[in-house]
Amino acid sequence: MSNLEIWKKLNQPPKSALKQIGGGRLKGMTDINPQWRYKAMTEQFGVCGFGWKYEILKTWSEQGAAGVVLSFAKVALYVKNGEWSEPIHGIGGSTMVAKETAGLYSSDECYKMAVTDALSVAMKMLGVASDIYEGLWDGSKYIDAPLEKPGEKKQPEKKSDGKISIKQWNYMKKCGVDIGLTEMDVVQFIKWVAEQNNIEPKHWKIAKLILPENNFQTEYAKYTQRETEGV
Repeated sequence: MSNLEIWKKLNQPPKSALKQIGGGRLKGMTDINPQWRYKAMTEQFGVCGFGWKYEILKTWSEQGAAGVVLSFAKVALYVKNGEWSEPIHGIGGSTMVAKETAGLYSSDECYKMAVTDALSVAMKMLGVASDIYEGLWDGSKYIDAPLEKPGEKKQPEKKSDGKISIKQWNYMKKCGVDIGLTEMDVVQFIKWVAEQNNIEPKHWKIAKLILPENNFQTEYAKYTQRETEGV
């Protein structure tokens, strides 16, 4: 079995499992129905508890700003591929007490939502819905990656306008937010990557250089190291 065999079976969710987020700081991003993730895992590994399973290692809450309280969960995911795997860890979060227009609102489902989020993080390591996180699939078509027909000569990757797509930009912003960056921080980082590779900051190749998330974090580490060294 190749290293990417399982990944390629789990990487693309159907359009029916996707919903665009309409508000908040993640507006424009794609939400994935968690039930599809569980179905995909069951199709690949077997019934939950027999072919794949998870353990809730820890739940906790932390005080946020302006009376907001955040809830978190850490899980360990296991899959059986002949024998049980080592734990695949994931940490997820939700809001226990949110600040709304009418005042503070308490959620009695915050830990359930945090566990769901943590499972999605762990399942990313197996490739579950990876095309969404990489900004390649929007539920109806591949972005910047047209499918080849049998016998058709592969064409060089290109974009009609040469620019980053809106979905790729939103995903890069999310990668930055996930590690505590502001939108301006992400812009400055992208400008640095562009300068290092002698391309325009809005060129579509930027997305190829710093996505998916692991590439973003690796490149950002180089960027911060440069600042530390005063380069």
